[in-house]
Amino acid sequence: MSVSITECPRDAMQGLENWIPTEVKADYINQLLKVGFDVIDFGSFVSPKSIPQLKDTAEVLSRLELNNTRSKLLAIVANERGAKDASQFNEIAFQGYPFSISPTFQKRNTNSTIEESLKRVESINEIARKSNQELLIYISMAFGNPYGDKWSPDLTSSWIETLIDRFGIKHFALADTAGVSAVRLIQDMFETVMPSFEDVQIGAHLHSNPESTVEKVVAAYSAGCRSFDCAIGGLGGCPMAEDDLVGNVDTIKLINGLPKVELEHINLHEFELAVSQSKNGFN
Repeated sequence: MSVSITECPRDAMQGLENWIPTEVKADYINQLLKVGFDVIDFGSFVSPKSIPQLKDTAEVLSRLELNNTRSKLLAIVANERGAKDASQFNEIAFQGYPFSISPTFQKRNTNSTIEESLKRVESINEIARKSNQELLIYISMAFGNPYGDKWSPDLTSSWIETLIDRFGIKHFALADTAGVSAVRLIQDMFETVMPSFEDVQIGAHLHSNPESTVEKVVAAYSAGCRSFDCAIGGLGGCPMAEDDLVGNVDTIKLINGLPKVELEHINLHEFELAVSQSKNGFN
């Protein structure tokens, strides 16, 4: 089974203060669509007050060239209103919702308690399914948090089980939202979680400093993970987590750290063009 890669321009752009013009966003994502990534996390339907950089997601979508790509589109939502907005677009295959095992972060990120968030998952899942879209749940703060809230691999596993039993969720990503994970913890997490849920996809959405990226990727892969989120240049991070952003796994380092046979679907020429575009400020 080859590795599934989700490239995350949405995550790369969302915390940048300087406005990126709509046409620049669309041109960059169109280049990413040529590479062969399994999924493109391209935008979000959230309040523009929270994430002003992504207020033009619908307009970006209207400019995307989707006729000759293998990539599926994913958009982030934070509530039922966002889910309804995303459900209007047949081009979107996945809605992504951040469900945190940290009560503090759930409140900061979606302005809801965990119990309220469970109700949102139920509603969002129903909205997505009616539009033939799938819901992907990010287990936020899965690897720890800066607030002192409880966490553990067993707690993460328990919440995944709950979300599967209640709502039939089939897609998850374990998110190191604040970039606090280490190699041993990543191994423990995926060795605990993966064997219990063989019929669902469980990926890694890791945030990492550049020097530890490859060892974290290798740790997750060796523990059975076959789905990874990343962003070219290691840009991004969660602006709702804390003041200092810890960036995403750099796609270049991810590709260098994984077995080449797992990545035969990636067009390296188109990838190099996307890297160049990113270095030039998405121009």
